[in-house]
Amino acid sequence: MSVARRSQSVPDGAGGGLAPLRRLLDLNRPLVMGILNVTPDSFSDGGDFSQPAQAIAHAERMIAEGADIIDIGAESTRPYPGMTPVSQNDELSRLAPVLPAVVRLGVPVSIDTIKAGVARWALDHGAAILNDVWGLQRDPDMALLAAERGVPIVIMHNRNEADPAIDIVADIRGFFARSLDIAAQAGIAPEAIVLDPGIGFGKTPEQSIQAIARLREFEAFGLPILVGASRKRFINTVVATEPKQRLPGSLAAHLIAVENGAAIVRAHDVAETVQALRVAAAIREAT
Repeated sequence: MSVARRSQSVPDGAGGGLAPLRRLLDLNRPLVMGILNVTPDSFSDGGDFSQPAQAIAHAERMIAEGADIIDIGAESTRPYPGMTPVSQNDELSRLAPVLPAVVRLGVPVSIDTIKAGVARWALDHGAAILNDVWGLQRDPDMALLAAERGVPIVIMHNRNEADPAIDIVADIRGFFARSLDIAAQAGIAPEAIVLDPGIGFGKTPEQSIQAIARLREFEAFGLPILVGASRKRFINTVVATEPKQRLPGSLAAHLIAVENGAAIVRAHDVAETVQALRVAAAIREAT
């Protein structure tokens, strides 16, 4: 499936500081971030789009289906045993034939990486948003890079391992406070920051559910919230299903997340997510 392309020289979604994300948030509707994993081992679709032609075609399809942002990752950050870290060179070799081509499709591209070196390369090749699943608390150069380039950054909560004894929402709030202090010290503008509670990362399934149920508690930070519940393991604890069978649970989680204040949802199944959000909005507007 092809999609009409915008200017090939300077795509609207490429670069532009905070402008691409601010324009989208100003639409005052939930945004859909489409997931593009160019990895062999992601928990849900590892290997499906590891070939460049497949990955680019999938990005085109997601844009045609209504994706507002394409989030590209080249290292699995899945919160499961068996995740194998990759070198920066390997990560870049996976991104090189894909990311610039996706940038040329004209929607903002975010780079899902924990390495500042990979993030810098991606920004140099047109990525518009940084997505750090360790919330500026792993690579000290990530915050400096975001400040230097003046681009939006997604700060996600994470833990090395789940602890069922803790209040996960309090833990997320504390993590965000630390990350925001790092951001401020680096000179990142508050309006550049999106917060992500990290559904499924360093959490028990019950804690992931709690994070969505209590999402309003993060509004005190005054920042947009992103929720990525797509195909996550907590769905399997409610109804036993394999990752690619979790579309109904993913839609339910994202609809409730939006009701609870999420501005962005990160999804594998873009067409279905867009339809669900639009129908829900139509029903709300009719009341």
